[in-house]
Amino acid sequence: MKFKLPNTFVLLFALLALIALSTWFVPGGQYDTVLVNGKKVVDPDTFRHVPANPQGLVALLTAPIKGFVEAALIIGFVLLVGGAFNVLHKTEAIDAMIKSVAKAHSRSQLVRVGLIPLFVTLFSIGGATFGMAEEAIPFVLIFIPLALALRYDSVVGVAIPFVGSQIGFATAFLNPFNVGIAQQIAGVPMFSGLGFRFVCWLVFTAVTIAFLMVYAARIKADPRRSYTFALDEEKRKSLDLSAFERFTGMTLRHKLVLWLFAATLGGMIVGVVKYEWYIHEIGALFLVMAIAVGLVTRLKADDWVAAFVGGAKDMVSTALVIALAKATVVLLRDGHIIDTLLHHLAPWVESSSAIFSAQKMFVIQSVINFFIHSGTGQAALTMPIMAPLADLVGVTRQLAILAFQFGELSTPIIPTSGITVGVLALAGIPYTTWVRAMLKMQLAYFVIALILLGVGASIGWA
Repeated sequence: MKFKLPNTFVLLFALLALIALSTWFVPGGQYDTVLVNGKKVVDPDTFRHVPANPQGLVALLTAPIKGFVEAALIIGFVLLVGGAFNVLHKTEAIDAMIKSVAKAHSRSQLVRVGLIPLFVTLFSIGGATFGMAEEAIPFVLIFIPLALALRYDSVVGVAIPFVGSQIGFATAFLNPFNVGIAQQIAGVPMFSGLGFRFVCWLVFTAVTIAFLMVYAARIKADPRRSYTFALDEEKRKSLDLSAFERFTGMTLRHKLVLWLFAATLGGMIVGVVKYEWYIHEIGALFLVMAIAVGLVTRLKADDWVAAFVGGAKDMVSTALVIALAKATVVLLRDGHIIDTLLHHLAPWVESSSAIFSAQKMFVIQSVINFFIHSGTGQAALTMPIMAPLADLVGVTRQLAILAFQFGELSTPIIPTSGITVGVLALAGIPYTTWVRAMLKMQLAYFVIALILLGVGASIGWA
C-alpha cells in the first residue's frame, strides 16, 4: 500500500489542532517592537515570558472563521483576480497565440530556433505575473503532440508549459498570489523590490530554457536518448495534428484581448512603482481588464458573469486555504506563544552571516513546500513567523519573502503536489522517469537559489 499524504485542508486543520494543544504546554512569550522606517520590527533583546493563554475546543473551532475575517481583504482580492482571468481564458486568445506560433514553425527557421525560448518565457511570465499554475495543465495536451511532431519528446512537451509556469511562479516579480500576499503580511510595500526579483526571474527562466534546448537538440539528433522513447513511439502512432492543421490564425479579437492583457500588466507595473498601488487598486485594474475583454469580444452579459463567477469559484479552495492558514496565526497569537516559537527558532536560522541565515530560510521553506503547495496558503502560514524571524537574525524581510518564493522551486518534482501528479498522469509519464529527466535542472535551481540569496544578503537588499 502506497503512503499518501492528506490533502492541504486536512494538514492545515491538523496543524490547527496541534497548535491549540501546544498552547497548553508552551510557555507564553513576548517581544517588544520598535518603529524602523515607519515599520514595526521585533526588538531581539526584549524577549520575556508572559502568562500563557491555552486555547480550547471552542477556540479551535472558531479560529477558521476568525482567520477568514482577518484575511478578508486578501481573500476578496484572490476571488476577484480569479474571476477576471477566467474571462480572459474564455476568449481562447492565449490558446490561439500558441497555435499561431506553432503553425509558423514549419515556415520559419527563426521560429524553429525560438520556439522553446518563446513559449517557456511566455508561460514563465504567466506564472510570474498572474500566478499561472493549474491553468498550465490543459496546455500539456497541446504541447505534447506539438513536441512529438517536431521530433522532440513528451518531456519537452510537458516541461514547456508546466515547468515554465512553475518556475515563473516560484521566482515571480508581480504575482499577487504569492509575492503580493507575502509582502502584505510582512508589512513591506506591495511589489517592492521589483528590480532584483526581475533579475532572479530572468536567471531562472534562462536556465530553464538552456536546459530544455540542450535536451531537445540531443533528442532530435538521437531519439533513443529520450527518457520517454518507448512511450513516445506508441503516442506517435496515434498522433493527431488536426487541431493545428484546422487552425486558420488569430482573429482581430484575439489580438485585441492580448493587447489588453499586456496593457493591464504594464498598467500594474506603473501603478505599483510610481503611484504605490495596493491590493485595492490592483484588484480594480483586473476588474477593468475583465470588463474591457468582455466588451471587445462582445460577450453576452450572462456569459461574462458566468465566466467571472466560474473563475472566482475555482479560487474558493485557495480562499479557504488562506483562511485556515490565517487561523493558525490567530491561535498562535491568542495563545501568546508565537513570540516564544520565534525565540526558539531564531538560533536554528541565525548565523554569523545574513547570507547563511537567508539560505537556511530557503531550506526550511523547501521542506514546508513538500507538505503545503499553495503559494498563497504557504505565504499566509509562514510569513507571520518568517518576517519577524528575519528581523531577529539580521535578514531583510524582502529576502525572507524571496526565500519563501524559492522554496517552491521544487514543486515540479515533488510527489505530494496535485499539479505535478495531475500533469504526469495526463502526459502518461511515470513519476520516476520524470524525476530522472528533471534532476539536473532541479540541482541547478537549488544552487542558483543559494547564490542569489547570498547576493541579496550581501547587498543588503531591502
